[in-house]
Amino acid sequence: MHGVRAIVTVPPYAAFVEEVARHPIVGGLRLNTVMPIKGPLEDVLERLSSLGQPLWVDLKGRQLRVVEAAVPPFTSVRLSHRISVKTPADAFFSDGREYARIVEVDGDRLILDESPHRVVGPGESVNVIADDLEIEGTLTATDRAYLAAMRALGLKDVMLSFVERPEDITEVHELLPDANLVLKIESLRGLDYVREHGHARGRLMAARGDLYVEVLQPHRIVGAMRDIIGADPDAIVASRVLASLAVDAVPSCSDISDVAFCLSLGYRTFMLGDEVCLRRESVIPALNLLSEIARES
Repeated sequence: MHGVRAIVTVPPYAAFVEEVARHPIVGGLRLNTVMPIKGPLEDVLERLSSLGQPLWVDLKGRQLRVVEAAVPPFTSVRLSHRISVKTPADAFFSDGREYARIVEVDGDRLILDESPHRVVGPGESVNVIADDLEIEGTLTATDRAYLAAMRALGLKDVMLSFVERPEDITEVHELLPDANLVLKIESLRGLDYVREHGHARGRLMAARGDLYVEVLQPHRIVGAMRDIIGADPDAIVASRVLASLAVDAVPSCSDISDVAFCLSLGYRTFMLGDEVCLRRESVIPALNLLSEIARES
């Protein structure tokens, strides 16, 4: 299949997961740890890891996420980490499509002057754009629970979100010493990490969902993607891949061109994100299309 491989986000209870795992270009499965799990984590991990593909457990790390639903009208959002930042500061929701102004920070709570005019649900990511932003800690309680379950089962494939410093990786290895890491680069500080350390401590991923927001000016995503593949020829490109198939049976021209552009940069492993993987009717066509674009390229 022209050397192209896909890592597929798997809804943990979907009936079509086994079919996805058997697809010719699939080379791994990803469990997004934001997805709700019933019962012991070990049960889900054991079942998914038995499908014949590497199971990548995606830890959220320093990524800022909403932990309690915020229902309009509201002016505060509680986050997964305590932060400090000089206010006023900018916050972005919905992959950068919604904006709010932070007027105060109270530990893990953002006080906003005006919020997005909708329910902001648990698990949503929030991008706080400021040079002086400081995030307290790396791993969340959920991250630690997953690492404990992985250690009990002998699993070791870990994706770590928002890697920005060597200490982020060290914290994972303290809990799972033989962890095999993919480092998700999602911020300007993450790009600084890439320039200084390359892929010495883990395979790199251009995680464009947040990275596209964090580079501040949209066109800078091109240089960021070049920097990452330049530092690691085996880097993965993720997020915003064939996303139009999540809402339409016909892919957009821009989505097809985007995949071709990633291939021209040297990316050969693509990770399909949550939305396109939630239904068989979107994920199987996405895999088939990815294969055909690679063939044409």
